[in-house]
Amino acid sequence: QAFMNTFLAAAAAGLAWAVVERVRDGHFTNLGVASGIVAGLVAITPGAGFVAGMSPIWIGLIAGVVCSFAVGVKFKAGYDDALDVVGVHFVGGLVGSLLIGLFADPDFFGGEFDAGLFYGGGLGLLGEQALANGVVIVFSFVVTFLIFKVLDATIGVRVPEPVETTGLDLEEHSETAYHADALTMGRL
Repeated sequence: QAFMNTFLAAAAAGLAWAVVERVRDGHFTNLGVASGIVAGLVAITPGAGFVAGMSPIWIGLIAGVVCSFAVGVKFKAGYDDALDVVGVHFVGGLVGSLLIGLFADPDFFGGEFDAGLFYGGGLGLLGEQALANGVVIVFSFVVTFLIFKVLDATIGVRVPEPVETTGLDLEEHSETAYHADALTMGRL
């Protein structure tokens, strides 16, 4: 069941992201669909063994929509996230973890865990999930901040602007990862 839940959530999230792009931008992108699939995989991971029926589809749809908008926040907030880790992984994981509080179904699995709100469990599990997420977010932020400060004080976390403009691949490794010149010259 967990395998099927994972597949359904990923497919639903990819579809949801594509629909958001189509409505918002007039077209969908392959990168958007792929990002949606990853968001669905991330969102279902906390609850793959605790949800059933249509729940993984709903989790995927919600994650696809929420994460597609969360990725856009980086432009407004001005943080550097080339791989959309915050918008896809952080937000997707948070959404998926919270949705356990709505969709957990112990009757389907005969499990010894609390039911989600939509399965008669009330707000208890949702509150527990929110509290656990809050603790993990604070812990992760503090530890990451400390690691960042140690790295910044020792080896640094940024390269000089001219190096960044030229490209790290060329400056650090004397090669390029992408042959952009071949694209402009018509060869590939």
